[in-house]
Amino acid sequence: MPAVLGFEGSANKIGVGVVRDGTVLANPRRTYVTPPGTGFLPGDTARHHRAVILDLLQEALTEAGLTSQDIDCIAYTKGPGMGAPLVSVAVVARTIAQLWNKPLVGVNHCIGHIEMGRLITGATSPTVLYVSGGNTQVIAYSEHRYRIFGETIDIAVGNCLDRFARVLKISNDPSPGYNIEQMAKRGKKLVELPYTVKGMDVSFSGILSFIEDVAQRMLATGECTPEDLCFSLQETVFAMLVEITERAMAHCGSQEALIVGGVGCNIRLQEMMETMCQERGARLFATDERFCIDNGAMIAQAGWEMFQAGHRTPLSESGVTQRYRTDEVEVTWRD
Repeated sequence: MPAVLGFEGSANKIGVGVVRDGTVLANPRRTYVTPPGTGFLPGDTARHHRAVILDLLQEALTEAGLTSQDIDCIAYTKGPGMGAPLVSVAVVARTIAQLWNKPLVGVNHCIGHIEMGRLITGATSPTVLYVSGGNTQVIAYSEHRYRIFGETIDIAVGNCLDRFARVLKISNDPSPGYNIEQMAKRGKKLVELPYTVKGMDVSFSGILSFIEDVAQRMLATGECTPEDLCFSLQETVFAMLVEITERAMAHCGSQEALIVGGVGCNIRLQEMMETMCQERGARLFATDERFCIDNGAMIAQAGWEMFQAGHRTPLSESGVTQRYRTDEVEVTWRD
């Protein structure tokens, strides 16, 4: 019964998780929160991660009731993500692996989300909508690869929401996307925004530029409220995502849809996806914020699958990369 320790720190969340044979034994996490109207810089984020990672490691082991002797493998996020935070976590993972004399496995962040979603929901072969601050992809498994059927051609949907939150000076605590979601529930007027679907791909930069340009004028003249803008932005970008997911499901003949990534926590997105799935006679699978948002257990779970399939990352190849596509990884642990 292998137990895998997973380190995640590709953006402003840092987590350490422990997974043993499909059971999450521990999954503590910390978030680097910046003031309203600002984002998080790589250097500052890395310093935050370095300051808390050893406490998180001890917390995870204590919560799991394990010691270093009980851990069989160390997994860490190899990429994609922000360079400095990735490095700060990878250094700790490499050091722990050498100190404890354990094998090391570098994990693709995106595949970590997918494997966590499959574990928690029980979805067997879903079409995956992966939506986060750094990634937006529609994915399906075929012949030992997670194939990308559609994706953003510029910025991720989470980045679009985060940057809009800065325009309105919305709080980053617990996250700008969560606070936009709460404000959107009070919105009553749908402001027409650009809707940009290009085949199987989507574009969010034009929507963001448009709403950044008109927001202050419309608010100043009383044409709409901040809540209306949050509501309108959500409805527009989520409709785009539902459209390309449905098209991928039709192409694959899929009867399952799985939402993963931090934006996947959004209840309104889940409602819109559920409506689409019901109309197709399909099932929707989603998780809550414990597993949607970046966490160490998802890296531990993907690492567990890779470890069982014989994957090992030599120390000489245990670097990180900011660009690491989902379809680059050979998925040897699935039929």
